[in-house]
Amino acid sequence: MEPALKLEIAKHSRKYITSKTLSQVDFANKSGVPKEYITNILKGNFEINAGADKVVVIADKYFQKLADFIGYETEASYWENRATPQFISIIANLQDAKKYRSTSLIIGETGSGKSHGINLFLRKYPTDTFVVTIGSTDNLTDIIDKIIDVLKITTGKSKSKKLGDIAKKLKSLKEAGLEPQLIFDESEYMKQPALCSVKELHDYLNKYCSLVLIGTQQLLSNIDILRKRNKPGIPQFYRRIKFGIRLLPAVDKSFKLFLNDIESIEVKKFLRRICENYGELHDVLVPVKREAERTGETITEDFIRKVLNLPISLYAKRS
Repeated sequence: MEPALKLEIAKHSRKYITSKTLSQVDFANKSGVPKEYITNILKGNFEINAGADKVVVIADKYFQKLADFIGYETEASYWENRATPQFISIIANLQDAKKYRSTSLIIGETGSGKSHGINLFLRKYPTDTFVVTIGSTDNLTDIIDKIIDVLKITTGKSKSKKLGDIAKKLKSLKEAGLEPQLIFDESEYMKQPALCSVKELHDYLNKYCSLVLIGTQQLLSNIDILRKRNKPGIPQFYRRIKFGIRLLPAVDKSFKLFLNDIESIEVKKFLRRICENYGELHDVLVPVKREAERTGETITEDFIRKVLNLPISLYAKRS
């Protein structure tokens, strides 16, 4: 990474910290870059003392982490974000939940831009917004530990003690005049114990902190199955979120907001044929546009197939 670009990242990082009234410690925690690196970078010093009179250059990956966190583009962008109905809806619902400290579920299709919306929302409200991404193999202990990690707190060993300390931390933010919000992304992976723990957090934090579960229709289906089986804690959980369920609009598969710069009608038809959602369209257009810029070639169906290594038999034109 060129020194001039590093200076730009440092400059925009300083502006971001000032505009969001973040401390360097908070900025380090949120961005994932060590505090001692942050201190030097903000001063325009891109080296760090490694001890024993040894000085090392701060790795490029840390500058990229900062750029990603503050939303500073370090290279040419081949994808322009659009205000889709799904994006508008998710931001509005997150803001509403944050303001009124409510517990809610936001349900949207895969590839509809949910995680993208969350990231932009977190960038706007970094001081009191916390995001936990649920993994397919996460159990309750894993999820609680992830919450503890994003909150940067120390706690006891038992689950009840950990949940109590999590609630105490979030309550303290509200009492300090902030609007704390805990967002769980990809919540369709939450199992029964995790859903019950959200119910417990709701009971601790009602009127103090917003809790938002974001996921696909699978989340509602899983909750419905558990309700029908009358699994312990699920009826109580459902009662608390029943009127907080928000459904995002369906993905517009014509992709009209994203294909304005594509002149070929045939290419547009092909993209609509092979892509099911915005995420897939992004995964096609970014490498294709990058390669077209590099080679100077025109974007055609054949060119797209070549870049993505798609055989002719795959996504063949329907008769």
